[in-house]
Amino acid sequence: MYDKNKKEELIHFFEQNNNILRFSDIIRNGFHRDQINDLLGADEIEKIAHGLYRIKGYDPDNHINIVYASFQSSMGVICLISALAFHEITDIIPARVNIAIPRGMTARKIRYPAVRFFHYSKETWESGVEEFTESGHKFKVYNVAKTIADCFKFRNKIGISVARTAMKTALQEKKTTVNEIMEYSRICRVDKIVRQTLEVMYS
Repeated sequence: MYDKNKKEELIHFFEQNNNILRFSDIIRNGFHRDQINDLLGADEIEKIAHGLYRIKGYDPDNHINIVYASFQSSMGVICLISALAFHEITDIIPARVNIAIPRGMTARKIRYPAVRFFHYSKETWESGVEEFTESGHKFKVYNVAKTIADCFKFRNKIGISVARTAMKTALQEKKTTVNEIMEYSRICRVDKIVRQTLEVMYS
């Protein structure tokens, strides 16, 4: 029989973890499913997605969808258009959160927010990862140069113009350098097309 008095402890546990918790973390820390249901019934917490809960009405200050998607994909790295938007080098508003996972890994079904998975080779998945924190929640995003190289790699899926414009913007705003872009372009095996694009850009 679970202890109803632990309901307040669970609320405190949410607060200690910046108001968002996975079901697995709740259970692992000694709480009971019925305590979650009690808080749901009392309208003190709400279910965001499968296995993910938050204090009622709470949202991170910024990058809400990135935070929620990252909670549900621990191996995922924010990539492509979502990473461009995060770094503020595109005007495109992503319709879905773009997440990179290792090739061969099965993409976890995420109902909310809308997510699109991209499979990366081991080397490209591991390269250029940075960690950020939003309202106390950590998530991984590729750095500017790696994101640009990835956009050229996946140009047939996101559009070559998106990659070109992002590279031009990033260089103009000094968010990366040509050398950094070329370093990751070689890892992604798109150095030839990136070099050609740079030659046209500066001709």
